[in-house]
Amino acid sequence: MSTALLTDHYELTMAQAALHAGTASRRSVFELFGRRLPEGRRYGVVAGTGRFLEALADFTFGPEEIDHLASHRVVDDTTLDYLKEYRFGGSIWGYAEGDMYFPGSPLLIVEGTFVEAVILETLALSIYNHDCAVASAASRMTSAAGGRPCIEMGSRRTHEWAAVAAARAAYIAGFSSTSNLEAARRHGIPSGGTSAHSFTLLHDSEEAAFRAQIESLGKDTTILVDTYDVAGAVERAVALAGTELGAVRLDSGDLVAQAHEVRAQLDALGATQTRIVVTSDLDEYAIAALAAAPVDAYGVGTSLVTGSGAPTAGLVYKLVSRADDSGTLINVAKESKDKASIGGRKYARRALDENGLARGELVGIGEEPGGPGDLDLLVPLVHDGDIVGLEPVEAARDRHRERLAQLPRKSRRLSKGEPVIPTVFVDEHPDPSLVLRH
Repeated sequence: MSTALLTDHYELTMAQAALHAGTASRRSVFELFGRRLPEGRRYGVVAGTGRFLEALADFTFGPEEIDHLASHRVVDDTTLDYLKEYRFGGSIWGYAEGDMYFPGSPLLIVEGTFVEAVILETLALSIYNHDCAVASAASRMTSAAGGRPCIEMGSRRTHEWAAVAAARAAYIAGFSSTSNLEAARRHGIPSGGTSAHSFTLLHDSEEAAFRAQIESLGKDTTILVDTYDVAGAVERAVALAGTELGAVRLDSGDLVAQAHEVRAQLDALGATQTRIVVTSDLDEYAIAALAAAPVDAYGVGTSLVTGSGAPTAGLVYKLVSRADDSGTLINVAKESKDKASIGGRKYARRALDENGLARGELVGIGEEPGGPGDLDLLVPLVHDGDIVGLEPVEAARDRHRERLAQLPRKSRRLSKGEPVIPTVFVDEHPDPSLVLRH
């Protein structure tokens, strides 16, 4: 299926005007970045790279797309002829999926002719802004969970296809599984689930519902115990499944107090290995509050798929360099108040200290100076139109774990604060090491 119309009308009218002016083929460099992190956040997480590359492969204008544009007179015939042959032939570099980013980090660098690069703006931003927001929230949640598994279960709280993307982004940032079967099929994410309150209410008694679930799904199933009375439900579940009962789920009430009460009850009944799963509108703060409670796993929905207060990453896509009439690249930048950008194609490195911990994000124009042990952050994603950067989602998941471990410990704090490491624009600071010492 073509992804070419997943874009804004003005992308194509800009293409038409540039073709008319004779500037459409000027070599151009666009960058996708964030001027700032969402308020109070200490780092962002790169997600959506794989989805963007897959969408780019399908970004072509077939007969149906051309017919729609023609019948609605979106662009003229000259532009339609150009679009019939369109396929991105430039090159793209970007931060590897699962890595961290900070204000000014060039997450994506797109180089090609003006027209072929500019019409990718909306596609890139719609994917990255959503997926980075979800992954950034997910990383805070998994950090707060302290190694206990987090289950993504937000499908019913967002658009049906956004749910699939959210499950993928959450998995990259450390979630262990998803409730969404399409996400499991497309991205190889482990899926799981057992029953809702409606299943208990369907039966003539709670005992009948539990018996049906255990006989069908096995003793290792997870029983939802808060439809009526929690203590009574736990007693019935253990009576039916024995000490082999897999888990009980709490979905309402004072979760901290209930977790302690249920743990004591399970242990008294001999079900010492039965796990406790908690759900009920959790976010990173609720998860942190449960740290001292005897909880074995968390199920997170609404807060996760809406970015936990930051539903978009606030990323932008700007032209930073373009060729003049002689073909020489010149730096260009937007200068409007509060929305200024820095012209010129960027490089990006992460400075590490002697212990391998990140000290700062070094962003500059031109040659990469870099120090020994610094990380090169930009990797090739597309070379002369050929996609070269696709990788398994597990690779992004592993990278996130590794790069998170390189951040200072204060990155795990949930209190509002500044980015955990500074972004240093090298051209403004000839000796970045002086800045990073403070």
